[in-house]
Amino acid sequence: MEGVDHLAHERSKAQFDVDHMKVVWAGSRHTLEVSDRIARLVASDPVFKKDDRTRLSRKDLFKDTLRKAAHVWKRITELKLTEEEASKLRFYVDQPAYMDLHWGMFIPFIKGSGTEEQQKKWLPLAYKMQIIGCYAQTELGHGSNVQGLETTATFDPKTDEFVIHSPTLTSSKWWPGGLGKVSTHAVVFARLITDGQDHGVNGFIVQLRSLDDHLPLPGVTVGDIGMKFGSGAYNSMDNGVLRFDHVCIPRDHMLMRVSQVTREGKVVQSNVPRQLLYGTMVFVRQTIVADASSALSRAVCIATRYSAVRRQFGSNDGGVETQVIDYKTQQSRLFPLLASAYAFRFVGEWLKWLYTDVTQKLQENDFSTLPEAHACTAGLKSLTTSATADAIEECRKLCGGHGYLSSSGLPELFAVYIPACTYEGDNIVLLLQVARFLMKTVSQLPSGKKPIGTTSYMGRAEHLLQSRCNVQKAEDWLKPSVILEAFEARAMRMSVACAKDLSKFTNPEEGFAELSPNLVDAAVAHCQLIVVSKFIEKLQQDIPGKGVKEQLQILCNVYALFLVHKHLGDFLSTGSITAKQGSLANDQLRSLYSQVRPNAIALVDAFNYTDHYLSSILGRYDGNVYPKLYEEAWKDPLNDTVVPEGYHEYIQPLLKQQLRNSRL
Repeated sequence: MEGVDHLAHERSKAQFDVDHMKVVWAGSRHTLEVSDRIARLVASDPVFKKDDRTRLSRKDLFKDTLRKAAHVWKRITELKLTEEEASKLRFYVDQPAYMDLHWGMFIPFIKGSGTEEQQKKWLPLAYKMQIIGCYAQTELGHGSNVQGLETTATFDPKTDEFVIHSPTLTSSKWWPGGLGKVSTHAVVFARLITDGQDHGVNGFIVQLRSLDDHLPLPGVTVGDIGMKFGSGAYNSMDNGVLRFDHVCIPRDHMLMRVSQVTREGKVVQSNVPRQLLYGTMVFVRQTIVADASSALSRAVCIATRYSAVRRQFGSNDGGVETQVIDYKTQQSRLFPLLASAYAFRFVGEWLKWLYTDVTQKLQENDFSTLPEAHACTAGLKSLTTSATADAIEECRKLCGGHGYLSSSGLPELFAVYIPACTYEGDNIVLLLQVARFLMKTVSQLPSGKKPIGTTSYMGRAEHLLQSRCNVQKAEDWLKPSVILEAFEARAMRMSVACAKDLSKFTNPEEGFAELSPNLVDAAVAHCQLIVVSKFIEKLQQDIPGKGVKEQLQILCNVYALFLVHKHLGDFLSTGSITAKQGSLANDQLRSLYSQVRPNAIALVDAFNYTDHYLSSILGRYDGNVYPKLYEEAWKDPLNDTVVPEGYHEYIQPLLKQQLRNSRL
């Protein structure tokens, strides 16, 4: 039935003010207002329609993406949108495109690595979209190991130019988004070579295509790398392959904020510290954590609404069946994901503050917090993206068979999201970087060097290595101090145990390689502690609105106790809690699920997603799922004809047993 809210009864159960929760989720009333206005603007524009996206051929999908990207730019200029509004517009259009890399990587990198003159030259062109840029770092043979890149940039003092060259097949640039068919320019990462000496990897601005007819310039071979996982999804992006055959660029196209090459070919370090480049990395990883909360909340919104609509079993007398959301098995899988979405939102908010803080300190030449900020953003990027990728797939399973339908929105969401586990740092490689930092921090404890930021708990090593959790009844697990200490003790003990095991090896690198699985576990424990502690810190703020803080408190406890349940082996083997306390945590968790239940629909409504953005029949705001699923099925091109094409060639001969005579 059109116009009927099938979830109205669920919404009436809410024990908190949903409008106030929307503000908390958005971060501020201003951000909520902007998000809401732009989301509706996108939803009402027919150019941004996307319900047939998964049925399009690759060529049609790509052309559709180009049309949308051009329309985005048209709307931005027509409506004179601010940078904030333009960013929201691109977010709600929800179709990966070259613009993402132009604004998200190309421009920030020039800002971070270009001199003032270079920024003055390139940024106005990029801001006006008079050039379109991408970020060409990854190669066919090297991804995570940036120092192993093979593309060369050799300085020729005779011509005052760099010669960019791909010496091997594996040195071909491979994967950069926007490169395949669109970008006119790229920041290309290549080995800087002067006078036969290799100075390591640097960034260079290289023009790839003519600004007149878009043809590749001489010496440039460029194209698309082909279809990727899933239908629709990331196939709207032209991930590219790029090879150089002795392409010459002016000397001042090397990004020279940190290192410069003189006219004579001498490499000179500027007075700008190399550490400044880490600012860009912190910025990019912070946005990835924010994106994780968006993707996870979207999947959770779909699964939660459909779990309230769907009914199965539970009626022996012909009465109404039980809502799937009322089964404890559904709650124990779904509600921790709902709690995780909020947890990741708040840690993402905190990372925004961290980026501002780090940037300010870098400008004052204070690098003291940089290693910790770098490790923290690397770890949180890894933790949140891995958890989100797994959670989207879990949400698909939570929707039963219909979750596998393209129209559920979940298969495409999964396919479009999972590259996040690999780009901007493979998640396991990042955790090993965090582990190195943790081992260094532990090794410096005896010298009295005070750990800072997210590792400050390690300054209480003596206490944490001996402390005993004092939980005696299930409700004790609701005390933030109890939760925090259990997570601190677990992280501390796992790091110290790894450090002890490492000290037994004569060759530290050999030990690191051998113990890497344990080190990854220690890094995960540390990162989970950060997320839990930032959720607890959020709750110490003044949060207005009836029942809002109470709901967030419940979600915070669900997130923390679910992790205790999931990683019980860690907590027990380190002696951080006892088996009895682990059992009590589980009892408390079940009780918390009952408290989440009446508020579940309202908690996902607080994400404030339009049906257009969700792009899911199962996650419709009004819960009118089954008629719409039925309606959608008939739109499939297979249903254009009643008798399928190919019937006369292949089905009829089979049925008539005349296959031998048919021409296959």
